[in-house]
Amino acid sequence: MATTTAQPVITPQMRAEIEAFFPRYPTRQAVTLPALHIINEHLRCVPDGAIPELAQMLELSPAQVYDTLTFYQFFKSKPCGKVRAWVCRSISCSLRGGEEVLEALAEKLGVAPGETTSDGKVTLEFGECLGLCDFAPAMLANEAVYKNMTVEQAGAVATQLKQQADGR
Repeated sequence: MATTTAQPVITPQMRAEIEAFFPRYPTRQAVTLPALHIINEHLRCVPDGAIPELAQMLELSPAQVYDTLTFYQFFKSKPCGKVRAWVCRSISCSLRGGEEVLEALAEKLGVAPGETTSDGKVTLEFGECLGLCDFAPAMLANEAVYKNMTVEQAGAVATQLKQQADGR
């Protein structure tokens, strides 16, 4: 009877990037969040298989890593689009049409909030607060900030998001 061993989720490159944080933090547990970001950056998610591997690297229990992972809504266990777009739905953004902007973008992209386009390019989500109340309604797409959004801009912005995913 042959046994198969699963391929590691954390690559040598990810491992090196995570280990580079060790001298910068007082404990390995303190590296948990930066390590999750590194894994997410490389894989566009944090797969379940990464949890025990990271726990071993950080000398923690898998439950400790899982607690940090699930505290933040940012991390997903399945790959997200190349561009993750968050439309703010805080009170400021909602009062200025944020919900309508989210609906218009969802319609233009052909997804519901929380879903990824069929081509894997864009994941559209709502954000509880992006800290951009002066520019409400606002959206964050990877590192790009969109200010004073309107429903009328939804088509053009949806096109920009797909182009951003293509690296243009």
